[in-house]
Amino acid sequence: MPLPLQTARPLKIALVHNTYQQPGGEDVVFDQECSNLARAGHQVVVYRRSNFEIDGLGAFGRAALPARSVWSRQSRRVFAALLDRERPDIVHVHNTFVMISPSIYSVCRQMGVPVVQTLHNFRLLCPAATLYRQGAICEDCIAGSLWSAVRHACYRNSRPASATVALMLAAHRRLGTWRESIDRYIALTAFSRQKFISAGFPPHKIMVKPNFVGQDPGPRAQTRDFAILIGRLTPEKGVATLLDAWERLAGRCALEIVGDGPERPALEARLRQRNISGVTFRGSLPRREVMALLKSARALIAPSTWYEGFPMVIAEAFACGTPVICSRLGALQEIIADRVTGLHFTPGDPDDLARTVSWAWDSPDALAAMGRAARREYEQRYTAEANYALLIDIYHQALAPGVCSSRALAHSAAVP
Repeated sequence: MPLPLQTARPLKIALVHNTYQQPGGEDVVFDQECSNLARAGHQVVVYRRSNFEIDGLGAFGRAALPARSVWSRQSRRVFAALLDRERPDIVHVHNTFVMISPSIYSVCRQMGVPVVQTLHNFRLLCPAATLYRQGAICEDCIAGSLWSAVRHACYRNSRPASATVALMLAAHRRLGTWRESIDRYIALTAFSRQKFISAGFPPHKIMVKPNFVGQDPGPRAQTRDFAILIGRLTPEKGVATLLDAWERLAGRCALEIVGDGPERPALEARLRQRNISGVTFRGSLPRREVMALLKSARALIAPSTWYEGFPMVIAEAFACGTPVICSRLGALQEIIADRVTGLHFTPGDPDDLARTVSWAWDSPDALAAMGRAARREYEQRYTAEANYALLIDIYHQALAPGVCSSRALAHSAAVP
């Protein structure tokens, strides 16, 4: 059934996304929003590039990549042709890094097409996009210079690569791209919105719209006696803290770890060396199997030690009616209400996590009530219908007369 239209006429929307080599939540959200808008009767035009294109570049192309990530003439030319051919009402950008580059914003400005930008991560504030360094939160690039990221090799542990991203950000700050060429930003949480405001982004341009679940998996019918973690196994996800907590729990409950990543060998070695019982590494699984496990788990655990954006798995857990035990940190403590839709614990503290899990396992009725509250939260906030209403309202704001900062800026015609 089509979503209810909340616009006087269907819109033509150009949706822009540069996929990474490692698939993630941004790609899922992009595809879901394309489908959501099309089902609501809008015409969707997709401009998509992939960082896998880097693999096909020769020596000259790779040498030119740093400059291209700052300003891609090719992307700008191709996107200008798309705008001229399709004449969209609005452009909605998800990611331009690396192959697209921010050069496309200037052509939107020149042609008077309003732009909405989703802030999936902290890339516009931090070259690593994480506000995280050496196992701890880092906001040096908000409070000080971007070159701090170069000094610490924050992006891919490489000073040259970090310098490239820092240059891109610095150049477009100086050009006023983020200030003048984007009419509305979409932050995934109020926490994220405040971080961008503290970095100098205009408050009136930043709206909050969370991620959502495209298809309702339905509430769970029964649970089994295990907890689950689902995600990429990287240091900032806090899986080492989780294993330390399970060591303290001494086999009291089982733990399923679903996902893969660079930390997996070290984590599995930790498991063997300490003889931690009750933990199973499942690796990457088909989505159908992941959702079945998520529905069966007594709780999802999110032990991250960095500022998460809006993990898709949390919205999916809510849709399943599975409560979430999470770090009391950043957006997580905003999304999950303590003792309502889940439980909070001190980030990086395995003792507190173990105590929290023990309390949950001792309080099955309370935990089940949290699961039912999580399902209600999904029904109110994270369905496709609820998300569509928020998105179309943001589009209306960007389309309002006098809002679009790109209209009739004569000097932009001179931008190459």
